[in-house]
Amino acid sequence: MNKKKQVTHERLIRLCFAAMFAALICVATRIIQIPGPSSGYMHLGDCFILIGSWVLGPVYGFAASAIGSAIADATSPFAVYVPGTILIKGAMAAIAALIMRAFVNKAPKYRTVGFFVSGIASEIFMVSGYFLYETVFMQLAIPAALDGVVRSSIQGAFGLVLGVILIQVIAKTGVLKKLNAYAV
Repeated sequence: MNKKKQVTHERLIRLCFAAMFAALICVATRIIQIPGPSSGYMHLGDCFILIGSWVLGPVYGFAASAIGSAIADATSPFAVYVPGTILIKGAMAAIAALIMRAFVNKAPKYRTVGFFVSGIASEIFMVSGYFLYETVFMQLAIPAALDGVVRSSIQGAFGLVLGVILIQVIAKTGVLKKLNAYAV
């Protein structure tokens, strides 16, 4: 296969995987819901956002995360979050992918540490982003927004732990190497 066809083939594979991850993120967000302490809900969408970012990289990971999460919000009673979700969840994926790239390039032996560090950084961004979105754009009172911080932190922690476990199980199958996965 010549170079141009190979590049086109790899882009098509990434696009297909981005669509798959967008669907997984949407389903994990909408179907697997745990009611929050006082309002809203927690979900496992963050798990697939992290896995998607580690597999796809910052650009395709951003797109899959933003689209999948936005569709989940748009089809829920929380559609008011769609603009913030697009930016927050997309950036969350890009952050995880870029930090993971640094780990893979500089310390490949510490890949698991890279998964945790990149996941923690992106989850902190997500929690902070939604706090700002709720207080600045939605003009929620600080106590109501702090409830969201607790809910998002728990959701992020579960998503991170499950994501790290699943990416390592998936990596052991060898499928990610065949697909030229981004950071695995």
